[in-house]
Amino acid sequence: MKSGFVSIVGRPNVGKSTLLNRVLEMKLAITSNVSGTTRNIIQGIYNDDESQIVFIDTPGIHKPVNKLGSIMNNQAYHMLDEVDIVLFLVDVTKEFGKGDNFVLEKIKSLNKPVFLVLNKIDLIDKKELLKIITKYNEIYNFEEIIPLSSLKGDNVLDLIKTLKKYLPREEILYGKEDVTNISRDFYIAEIVREKLLRLTKDEVPHTITCLLENYEENEKYIDINVLIIVDRENLKKIIIGKNGQMLKKVGTLARSDIEEFLGKQVNLKTYVKVIDDWREKEKYLKELGFYELK
Repeated sequence: MKSGFVSIVGRPNVGKSTLLNRVLEMKLAITSNVSGTTRNIIQGIYNDDESQIVFIDTPGIHKPVNKLGSIMNNQAYHMLDEVDIVLFLVDVTKEFGKGDNFVLEKIKSLNKPVFLVLNKIDLIDKKELLKIITKYNEIYNFEEIIPLSSLKGDNVLDLIKTLKKYLPREEILYGKEDVTNISRDFYIAEIVREKLLRLTKDEVPHTITCLLENYEENEKYIDINVLIIVDRENLKKIIIGKNGQMLKKVGTLARSDIEEFLGKQVNLKTYVKVIDDWREKEKYLKELGFYELK
């Protein structure tokens, strides 16, 4: 048996959470087309007969424009120091730009293997892929370059196979039954946030926060209340929607995923609260355990 920690890094919205979900063959991290969807350090534990790989999905590294962005970056940087292997994930449908270079500069100084993972290869032809590989070879001497599709699953098993060659430890780090570090309450609240981001798209910023405030289970069903925190009244109106239709859609979609996760009927209630005072909002965020706020 071999084991180790592997960090998945890259600029926002390149498919880090989708890759983690594909590797684990389960939905662990929420996904959306909104940059900055992942805001917490999420560990997913892959087990087979030969190895245990602890994958760490980090918030997208980017040039921060506010306190939240700085906190997210600091989380990602901290994890880079702790892992054994780094996966630098890029979107092959996008040109190598300032965002990718910003991430690359941060990982160049690391004294550990760095794999370049070229994601979304299902969206380009093979000739174009060869050109992209040549280009990245000129940019940095990566330990490995692995093209794949997180969405389709193409070459994901090749990634696992290659990682095993670099795993440093001989003992497993967690029990074979462990799959993640996130709690049930965190997952449920994140599912609601995912549906919000998908339905509202660019209308609602990724800084919205969801908090599970109540969980009561009986023999037939589970009562769950999720609070959605925003910092402006106009965002509250968008989330609720005309005659409450948007919030109803969010609840319907989230309830379906939550029932699949819990294996039981769920009565889900969602409501929105405006908190424009940073100190009061910090209190709620600390309850969620998302950030070490300073």
